[in-house]
Amino acid sequence: MKIAIAGTGYVGLSNAVLLSQNNEVVALDIIPEKVEMVNKRISPIEDKEITEFFQTKKLNLKATTDKKEAYEGAEYVVIATPTDYDPVTNYFNTKSIESVIKDVIEINPSATIVIRSTIPIGYTERIKKEFDFKNIFFVPEFLREGKALYDSLYPSRIIVGEKSAKAEIFANLLRDGAYKETIPLVFTNNTEAEAVKLFANTYLAMRVSFFNELDNFAISKGLNTKEIIEGVCLDSRIGMHYNNPSFGYGGYCLPKDTKQLLANYRLDNVPQRLIDAIVESNVIRKEFIAKRLLDKKPETVGVYRLIMKAGSDNFRSSAIFDVVEMLKPFVKIVVYEPKAKGDEIEDVEFSDSLGELKECDVILANRIDENLEPIKDKVYTRDIYSKD
Repeated sequence: MKIAIAGTGYVGLSNAVLLSQNNEVVALDIIPEKVEMVNKRISPIEDKEITEFFQTKKLNLKATTDKKEAYEGAEYVVIATPTDYDPVTNYFNTKSIESVIKDVIEINPSATIVIRSTIPIGYTERIKKEFDFKNIFFVPEFLREGKALYDSLYPSRIIVGEKSAKAEIFANLLRDGAYKETIPLVFTNNTEAEAVKLFANTYLAMRVSFFNELDNFAISKGLNTKEIIEGVCLDSRIGMHYNNPSFGYGGYCLPKDTKQLLANYRLDNVPQRLIDAIVESNVIRKEFIAKRLLDKKPETVGVYRLIMKAGSDNFRSSAIFDVVEMLKPFVKIVVYEPKAKGDEIEDVEFSDSLGELKECDVILANRIDENLEPIKDKVYTRDIYSKD
């Protein structure tokens, strides 16, 4: 069947590649350069598996900037456009989703619309009423940046926000494209599926915050963080995973999803304390890191990479930005980020040479790699396990 994908970011492109193994897929994007790259089988995002599939697999995939070409004749239209958190309204900005829905209803009203963008709890049912269009359901994604196609090939679960034949067909399309043999399929209502997405990411943010606050305590008391973490995590109920301290959680999902969930609680005056604390804890961690740096009394601080984690090309909501903003009034900042344009942070010096960081008094690195080995004596990091 023909499937249209609106948006070619991590979610959209990984879905397009996955589904184009067995279906005709047309990916729509507003950026001509990205469309051209996809059609030339060059990945516009950093993702090892997408690059590999582009080089080795025969995919029935075409990208376009033409809405009609994408939507006409499509049985499913998958919306994977960005929904950034709006700090003014305290909600996701969902205008890009509504724009796609409007276009699909005009061009191909018989299509089934599948929302994979992250949205507020209750959004899908509300938007179905607003557009008077019932053929919409939500399918949350649980993809890591830089590993989006891998996570699509080996999903932990597939959750679909509708209990219907067309929902089962779409779930099977995802399962048929995957490599993992046994994948749990869960069919819920839309609002429950939306809640699963936000609560899952907020739990992950809570886990990051827990180990960061453990690290705060260990540093303050002069204790060995690694020994404490390993002693704690050997309990099978806790597990030796997702426990590496950082400068705070960041990226596409966790910062905005935790704030959106908190907004949903506040909207209906639902009692809570923990969700508030998860959001606040991330701010406290960044403040703690900045203070530790300033206690060293440096005149110049180098910053090694703005990306949130290894294997990603995303700067969005990276914790390092807030730490730099806290440091800027007191020290000179030199940033090394090969993927930066040089205008990501105001009033700092960007360098395209790692060698220039050697002249800094201290080098801030959220995650370390082999490039830092020659200057490791100047590096300040909380990366214990050299992993994300």
